[in-house]
Amino acid sequence: MSTNMISRRRTLQLLGGAGAGLASLSMPAIAQGAGAGRVVVVGGGFGGATAAKYIKRANPKIQVTLVEPLQRYYTCPFTNLHFGGLRTFEQQGHNFNELRALGVQVVHALANDVDNKKKTVTLAGGRVLQYDKLVLSPGIDIRWGALKGYDQAAAQFAPHAWQAGPQTALLKQQLDAMPDGGTFILVAPENPFRCPPGPYERVSMIGHYFKTQKPKSKILVLDAKENFSKQGLFLDGWKKVYGEMIEWVPLSKDGKVVRVDARAREVETEFGKKHKAAVLNVVPPQKAGFIADRAGVSAQSGWVPIKPETFESSQVADIHVIGDATAATPMPKSGFVANAQGKVAAAAIVAALAGRPAPKASWANTCYSLIAPDYGISVANVYNIADGKLNEIKGSGGVSPREATPEFRKLEADYGVAWYNAIANDAWGTKA
Repeated sequence: MSTNMISRRRTLQLLGGAGAGLASLSMPAIAQGAGAGRVVVVGGGFGGATAAKYIKRANPKIQVTLVEPLQRYYTCPFTNLHFGGLRTFEQQGHNFNELRALGVQVVHALANDVDNKKKTVTLAGGRVLQYDKLVLSPGIDIRWGALKGYDQAAAQFAPHAWQAGPQTALLKQQLDAMPDGGTFILVAPENPFRCPPGPYERVSMIGHYFKTQKPKSKILVLDAKENFSKQGLFLDGWKKVYGEMIEWVPLSKDGKVVRVDARAREVETEFGKKHKAAVLNVVPPQKAGFIADRAGVSAQSGWVPIKPETFESSQVADIHVIGDATAATPMPKSGFVANAQGKVAAAAIVAALAGRPAPKASWANTCYSLIAPDYGISVANVYNIADGKLNEIKGSGGVSPREATPEFRKLEADYGVAWYNAIANDAWGTKA
């Protein structure tokens, strides 16, 4: 492994590593502290579940309410393995039993509105929750219509499957029904978007499915970017494992799609070229989940600016925003990062409610991707705050070496599964 990579064991130890914040959260003194208050957490994913859990663990006297519509939460990470035939969709599901056992009040409802002056969250049905501190972990919403022709109706013919659930099932059904020899087209968006390596791992896993079940089929990736996460590793792996099956077309070679005809499963690129698919998967432009707008924390970009020390909104006091909804460059929008940010926000909230300053924060991220069942690749980084801004620590991480043995690639694939099980256990107390 290249010397600039942090070890995989250390990376897993740093699951969401919040430096001094994590250390303080584990100290009995805080668990016995006098600080108390009401915290509402909206969103039960990697960020929200983690924040609720770590706040309650740190100070059981704090009243913590987690608002999540789904009784069983399904993660987007690893759904690509479902498309490859390596996992069932149900393996992506997690319950909230451990959080309830800790004393977190879990409310299965949709948060419809936030009054940031009265400090209230209004749920579907009219129930109102009062908070002293609010954590928003709303994930993403699709920017319907930002790509011409791609609206909610279009997604029923050309699914995005970028939110786990019915769209995942629809894309899987279309892939299963596709005849051998058909072309699968994936439309990849401009940055930023949820899970930067996600479209390319999806292509890899669908490539595996085609290779084993429909070997005459082809895959075309039309990309609005010139570069993407772990690009060299993906391109090398595609060539090695799938030969000529996968074609990637970057921005400079007319890869940017400007119009979608979902019913016809046809797309048009910037210079007028049309491509027709047997199955069309459009990953569209995105923004923060709608509740961020209702809370008044979104910027014109559609994402939420934050104070890096605490992940409190830079626009509204006492609202912390974590996960994919944030504008937190250079951190990517990943499950690992959401988990890490949840811990930093939790440490800051516990300290604030007890009248103490927030502990110094640091974060780790790692992202594993599968090119084939026994062919894994990864990227890892560590972040801190420098001059009041989030900063990637030079030399703290890196990507898998491009020249690696099959045994090394197999270990990376195994590490990816271990990562998912570890982070699921950390957030929800469950594993697949």
